[in-house]
Amino acid sequence: METGKLIIISAPSGTGKSTIIGQVMQDANLRLSFSISATTRQPREGEQDGVHYYFMSVEQFQKEIADDAFAEYEQVYEGRYYGTLKREIERINAQGDNVILDVDVKGGINVKKLYGKRAMSIFIAPPNIETLRERLIGRGTDSMEEINKRISKAEYELSFAPSFDYYIVNDDLTVAVNSVHQLIADFVGVNEI
Repeated sequence: METGKLIIISAPSGTGKSTIIGQVMQDANLRLSFSISATTRQPREGEQDGVHYYFMSVEQFQKEIADDAFAEYEQVYEGRYYGTLKREIERINAQGDNVILDVDVKGGINVKKLYGKRAMSIFIAPPNIETLRERLIGRGTDSMEEINKRISKAEYELSFAPSFDYYIVNDDLTVAVNSVHQLIADFVGVNEI
């Protein structure tokens, strides 16, 4: 089995990406380790630096950008950055694991460009926008205004899907998990039993 690979997973909010990643990561044979992101936001109660995020000041983050230390990053809004440090990817690879990245579509495309054949990118899509809307409403965590923003963003994100190596529609969670699992197993060279 090869290690030192990167698996990039991107999807619109509410598509089931976190659930799929969580289930795939349960297979120890894949040797997947989740990349810890860097952020300029303040730690929430119980969060630890280097465990949940690498917490940085805006100045630190901007210095890391200037030093080309990020595989991808985004300024979500003024003074709020998130990103994946190249040294985090190398740290995981050095311990003999493959990196799994949960990043936005632009970040996914940038990481794929940077790492080329070492990286595989998977786009998880909802069956359609209406199903996505129903899922977001069903969560009961967002206002209709927030749901409409997420739907608008999802439509935009779907336009980037052709830039990914693989496109999986999460119409049935078990099928989607199995499809993603098989793609990763093939990519990292794990023989299925």
